[in-house]
Amino acid sequence: MRTPHWNRSRFAILAGLGLIGATSACSTVSPEEMDTGLAALRAEMMGEMQAGDEAISQQLGSRINSVEQRLAQLESDLQEMEQEFEVTVQRLEDQLRFDVPVYFGFDESELPSDAQPILDRFAAVAQQYYPEALITVEGFTDPAGPAEYNQILGQRRADSVRQYLVGTGSINDQRLRAVSYGEDSSRLIQPSETGPGQNGWQNRRVVLVIDHQGSAPAQATDTDAEGSTE
Repeated sequence: MRTPHWNRSRFAILAGLGLIGATSACSTVSPEEMDTGLAALRAEMMGEMQAGDEAISQQLGSRINSVEQRLAQLESDLQEMEQEFEVTVQRLEDQLRFDVPVYFGFDESELPSDAQPILDRFAAVAQQYYPEALITVEGFTDPAGPAEYNQILGQRRADSVRQYLVGTGSINDQRLRAVSYGEDSSRLIQPSETGPGQNGWQNRRVVLVIDHQGSAPAQATDTDAEGSTE
């Protein structure tokens, strides 16, 4: 920050060199005096510029350290989810994709009660680190039955997860969307496995995607910090 002292010192040097407001029309400055004065002015300006650069460097360093700390904490939380809930997290450039253990019965779209803890944990991570990001719930089915019907069934499954996340107040509904991939063969876990019964249960699932557009994890709020101690 430039202070009045900065301006006063410049004024004094420039006035001494006769470059501003000379007190006499006959006032002169020798080349040696001019060189000495300009050297002093240049040295003072360089000193203040270096001081300013150091301050900026310190600010940037502090911000970088803060981002690195948040990234480290996010990675720790993701690893904890993977271990505790057997979640697979794909860390992409602009996305985090969560293959979560949320499975549905054959031809069913009602959210199983045992899926709620993992959805609660996912919502907590999403809110803490990416509170503005768009979140997509992708619904899938096994290949039994017509593809058109499975597209609808996949949508019902995605909708049930979305409704749970909104209903618990975990995530704002404007940030959540639900889509269906139905029996898309490129996304099936076990392409040859199909119901009815327990066969093909791995395919009757949802995937959760956080689209963070490459943004760094947000700073935790006071509420987040308080909640982490409970």
